[in-house]
Amino acid sequence: MKIISFNVNGLRAAYKYGFFDWLKNEKPDIVCLQEIKLQKEQLPDQLLNPLGYYTYLSAAVKKGYSGTLVYSKTKSQSVSKTLGFKKFDQEGRILKLDFKNFTLINLYLPHGSRNKSKLPYKLECYQRLFKLLPRLKNKKIILTGDFNIAHLELDLARPKENKNNIMFTPKEREQINQLLKLGYIDSFRLFNKKKGQYSWWPYFRNARERNLGWRLDYIFVSKKLKSQLKKAFILPQVKMSDHCPVGIELEKLS
Repeated sequence: MKIISFNVNGLRAAYKYGFFDWLKNEKPDIVCLQEIKLQKEQLPDQLLNPLGYYTYLSAAVKKGYSGTLVYSKTKSQSVSKTLGFKKFDQEGRILKLDFKNFTLINLYLPHGSRNKSKLPYKLECYQRLFKLLPRLKNKKIILTGDFNIAHLELDLARPKENKNNIMFTPKEREQINQLLKLGYIDSFRLFNKKKGQYSWWPYFRNARERNLGWRLDYIFVSKKLKSQLKKAFILPQVKMSDHCPVGIELEKLS
């Protein structure tokens, strides 16, 4: 079973860059998208109901902003689009899908703003998430998306220069620590401890070509799924966005 997460930074733009062909060639069982920046009625026909997939979408109230989407080959038994935090929910930042043998949560956590003006909002979103997760402790959970935090120094190219910058402040990094303390496993780091493995690159100064990136996109799994993890990967060669896809392969869950 292959699950992929991808911040597309605008699904219509990614579509023009070949997203649909990529989806057909990659053949994931589930793909979780963030920052789709559109409403359901704005989806091209090919992406509204791709052959072989069920489509689940949570759009922001504000047009052209945020939003999440999941394509799944298996039909979800139930769908939730709320964390119970009005501002967060109105921005379409969460999709929670319950399947027979596991629960999938697709997230787009806030950036926090370069001047850190929205950092309190970002931290509040994490705290709300941490209140939700313990209620799911008896389930197998896959928690995926753009978390907008580089956790460790090896998760960005220039940690010393960015130690006080947004997405790498001590307060933000502590949120990932808390997630791990709740029993979640960073799937990629279970298999790969190397530096230079990133999922986002700034647009300026040829950062992507120079691999001056950050690992902001994660797939966490609850401990009950650890034994079923077979592989975790990053696909930096996919260049439809300033992010690239990340993924895992597991033994079949449903």
